[in-house]
Amino acid sequence: MSLPSDPARTHRIAKIVLAIALAALGLWIGGTFLPALVWAAIIAIAIDPLYRRAEIRWPRASGLILPLTATTLIALLVLVPLAMGAVEAAREAKYLFAWLADAQENGLPEPEWLTRLPLFSDQVAIWWHDNLATAQGAGEQLHRLRSTVLIQQSQLLGKGLILRGIIFGFTLLALFFVLRDRDTIVAQLERAGERLLGPSGKRLGGQVILSVRGTIDGLVLVGIGEGAVMAVVYIVAGVPHPLLLGSITAVAAMIPFGAALLFLIADALLIGQGQIGWAIAVFAIGMGVVFIADHFIRPVLIGGATRLPFLWVLIGILGGVEMLGLLGLFVGPATMAVLMMLWRDYVGSGASAPIPPHASPTAPPPPDYG
Repeated sequence: MSLPSDPARTHRIAKIVLAIALAALGLWIGGTFLPALVWAAIIAIAIDPLYRRAEIRWPRASGLILPLTATTLIALLVLVPLAMGAVEAAREAKYLFAWLADAQENGLPEPEWLTRLPLFSDQVAIWWHDNLATAQGAGEQLHRLRSTVLIQQSQLLGKGLILRGIIFGFTLLALFFVLRDRDTIVAQLERAGERLLGPSGKRLGGQVILSVRGTIDGLVLVGIGEGAVMAVVYIVAGVPHPLLLGSITAVAAMIPFGAALLFLIADALLIGQGQIGWAIAVFAIGMGVVFIADHFIRPVLIGGATRLPFLWVLIGILGGVEMLGLLGLFVGPATMAVLMMLWRDYVGSGASAPIPPHASPTAPPPPDYG
């Protein structure tokens, strides 16, 4: 004998199944543009304190002018450095093509610094003489490089630039609407979080915001500082194009251990000029700057905002970069911070939790990590 079904329960189950199916379909349809929406949210969180001050100062412009102005400034902040780098790269490409043509016709003579290498100088000199010193050898090596690596990389770069250009344009569009409808979006998210998670929903949202801002301070601002310091070092050491290389170092320094690659490039340029001593000095100073930033400054900025030990901050950053690329720099630590907050709520919610042996019954209660 079958029991009568509950229509209300059946309707709830059907509604949940339909919502899950529609959410999965929506993610599948808009999955390409999902990173743009996340970027727009991250940028909106980052500039929110300044944006609120602008709203207070110019309340009549908050409907359309302020969101449009903020979006335009963000676009210029990204596009102007890229344009300057593209102009500089195009200027250097002219000399590069002339150098390649001369190498194919006359070969590349052995540089003087080869004889001053501390290790394997004879083996490197022999390889250079066999493969690059003559016009035939240099032509074969450059033709092999051009026919394999350069063509493939240029095709990938072209496709990547087109896709990233579309994502960037959609990010700006999404940012405009996020700023314009910020209050409505925040209110809806707070209600949704409260309905799903209860009182913890609003605290989790606040933790995400603090995590994103702390990550921006710890990665972006510290990275810019590292780039500025190293630009001065590049100028003193005589590295070619120190300002451009310092700007690229600032971007690479936002990723843990990423700046070391730029130090190696600067060292290669200095070794090519025969400045081995300066190459060693640049690498040593650069690693010292990175050590101070990664072990003293960033743990305070990121860990203090996210309430995470630096080990988990590092796991969030590196794991986020591996899975999500540059977007993972901000999503990773925020995710780890929310997980840690849920864990602290869980282990701290038991009313009958045992008292540690070293604690006394009259000891003050533990701090509220929420």
